[in-house]
Amino acid sequence: MKKILIVDDEPNIVMSLEYIFKKENFEVFIARDGAEAIEIAENNIPDIILLDIMMPKVDGYQVLNYLKSSEELSDIRVIILSAKNKISDVEIGMQLGANKYISKPFSTKKLVKEVKELLKK
Repeated sequence: MKKILIVDDEPNIVMSLEYIFKKENFEVFIARDGAEAIEIAENNIPDIILLDIMMPKVDGYQVLNYLKSSEELSDIRVIILSAKNKISDVEIGMQLGANKYISKPFSTKKLVKEVKELLKK
């Protein structure tokens, strides 16, 4: 069973993504801020992380930077899901090591497809 970590401080997004990915037979972990995301990633090493940028305590860019600089966590695939959709925001996310950058609002059907594609690589 593949592990997915959903990192977002918006309860509606978390609930819908948790439901969708459990239905797709993923083991789902939830973090509501960046500090919690790092802790969960270190303890459970997910296969993929869905990462929001704008969060309390530690933002998504800081989480991504931490993951990519960690020997044990650097191979985790990361899809950024963010309302920050300026070209500069996307460029920062990709430079920090995200595999994909998807702007909110997004299609859950397309997101599931993107997750499965990334996990094949």
